[in-house]
Amino acid sequence: MIHKILIVDDEEQVRKTIRLQLSATEYEIIEAADGEEAIELLNDENTLLIDAIICDVRMPKINGVEAVAYFRREYPSIPVIVLTGYPDVNLAVEFLKEGVVEYLVKPVEKEKLIEVVTKTARQRSIFSGDEPKM
Repeated sequence: MIHKILIVDDEEQVRKTIRLQLSATEYEIIEAADGEEAIELLNDENTLLIDAIICDVRMPKINGVEAVAYFRREYPSIPVIVLTGYPDVNLAVEFLKEGVVEYLVKPVEKEKLIEVVTKTARQRSIFSGDEPKM
């Protein structure tokens, strides 16, 4: 089974960097440039195949706060990782209260990103009954 990670970030270079950092993992990467595009992708994808969402906060159209609220409401079984270049303790606390599994600050080290994504995707697989092979 193909496992996917959805990266939501308005900076193409950031999406490319994350994709390259995760290239050694078993995950297929799908990308969205903003929350609106991510929501459209999720509504069109088989969401059972999406193991995690990595979402930026500051984006045009639908920003990360709005997008994360939508993901948690409409797709509560998909874990969300927030990755932002603008750390905000209050926002981090609010995200974690809403069920975000991790709040990371850019630039994130490759090893840390892989560790968080792998752990998060494994939790998703355990809850869905489909353990990925590592």
